[in-house]
Amino acid sequence: MPLHIRDATAEDEHQIIALWHSCGLVAPHNDPGADFRFAVAGPASTVLVALADDRIVASAMVGHDGHRGWLYYVACAPGRRHERLGSRIVAAGEEWLRFQGVAKVQLMIRPANAAVVPFYQQLGYEDMPRVLMSKWLNG
Repeated sequence: MPLHIRDATAEDEHQIIALWHSCGLVAPHNDPGADFRFAVAGPASTVLVALADDRIVASAMVGHDGHRGWLYYVACAPGRRHERLGSRIVAAGEEWLRFQGVAKVQLMIRPANAAVVPFYQQLGYEDMPRVLMSKWLNG
């Protein structure tokens, strides 16, 4: 299947957010529009999109802190699963990070989305035992 992967533009925002919603990736405490605009505007981040027939069929938000890279909002159109779109958009995110000089990529999986763990394992990702802590600064 012909697939074109590129950086997202402002015009892609609504279609990408709809994809994220259709994949169950949006949490009530996150504003996906703000997340999208922040990533697209940042020098150390982007949102990659995969297009087939001029439609966005997959996406991945990619960013780094200069040492570690992160993948967020990895999404594949539900009706297009099992076409290797997910592995291709993850590979594009990894390549984007390599080009930035980042040697390590990480991602977090919410317990409600644990069914994707085998997908990431087949791509070479491993569980990374760590204590993850957070603090809300707004509220």
